[in-house]
Amino acid sequence: MAGGGEETTVVVRNKKVVLRRHVTGYPTEEDMEIVADTVRLSVPAGLTAVLVKNLYLSCDPWMRLRMTKHDDGASIPVPATDFVVGEVLVNYGVGKVIDSTYPGFNASDLVWGMSGWEEYTLVTHPESLIKINHPELPLSYYTGVLGMPGHTAYAGFVEVGRPKRGDSVFVSAASGAVGQVVGQLAKIAGCYVAGSAGSDEKVELLKSTFGFDDAFNYKSEKDLAAALQRCLPHGIDIYFDNVGGATLDAALLHMRHGGRVVACGMISQYNLEEPDGLRNLGCIISKAVRVEGFSVRGYLHGYARFEEEMAGYIRERKVAVVEDVVDGIERAPAALIGLFTGRNVGKQLVVLERE
Repeated sequence: MAGGGEETTVVVRNKKVVLRRHVTGYPTEEDMEIVADTVRLSVPAGLTAVLVKNLYLSCDPWMRLRMTKHDDGASIPVPATDFVVGEVLVNYGVGKVIDSTYPGFNASDLVWGMSGWEEYTLVTHPESLIKINHPELPLSYYTGVLGMPGHTAYAGFVEVGRPKRGDSVFVSAASGAVGQVVGQLAKIAGCYVAGSAGSDEKVELLKSTFGFDDAFNYKSEKDLAAALQRCLPHGIDIYFDNVGGATLDAALLHMRHGGRVVACGMISQYNLEEPDGLRNLGCIISKAVRVEGFSVRGYLHGYARFEEEMAGYIRERKVAVVEDVVDGIERAPAALIGLFTGRNVGKQLVVLERE
């Protein structure tokens, strides 16, 4: 631990992405703004905090939910508060400690955790930061496979889905940051796995790179239930749901008795003013299907075990990683918007400085 010295007077540029206005419907780049600011390269005296230079920023669909102004008393469908107009956007990032007054963190430590969409972030809740234990692997992986998305996939599939060898698994948004990890964990667990994605290119990626047994392009399928029947002829034991809506409705029809639906995300609903309803909820009763939602925040106690296990899979080439990387904070708004049109291929992230 060091820092907190007012004698440090170095001030540098700090570009940041702020929310220009709250969003209704589909977000646009104009809803965000790049603002030029400055930052002092030391933690202010008397403050317990960590100053981090951000190297990589994560783009994740749940950021969209925080861009809407919810009515007082309304429950935002993520365990976080609305973004504030004029303030920096927040998400997970990877960075290097510049200064610290918090025990256990020192200058030059590599960390990941909740950070601002900016070049430098003063983290005033440093207990949320996690030291990076495998710097020999690409640091960008801590925005994805070794960070929140990867841990989400692991907690949801292993802890909530409880796979058994021979299970038939369906993953939606399967080429994304979470889905690509779920599918590969399913193969490691000895399951048959099929996925859906939004382009023929992504379908081929699922089968050739991530080892899925089958996959389909949901945008070109006229009948999702028929596509599921074709790809999973014996039904679904575990559905890892990242999209909700029509795909969830079709999957419920195809669940096996005693199947499990792991409700992770519902990206198909995030930009709708009135969410789509479901027609096949009766299948939950008739097929004794367990539907369980979860947040990775409830599984943070298991992160260390996950990190070691996943790092081992990566080194052994049991898990492949595909990233969609853009350079520069100026390109962050467009990268985020692209998630909702399926423009990205793999984990979307922004690189500010390569280590």
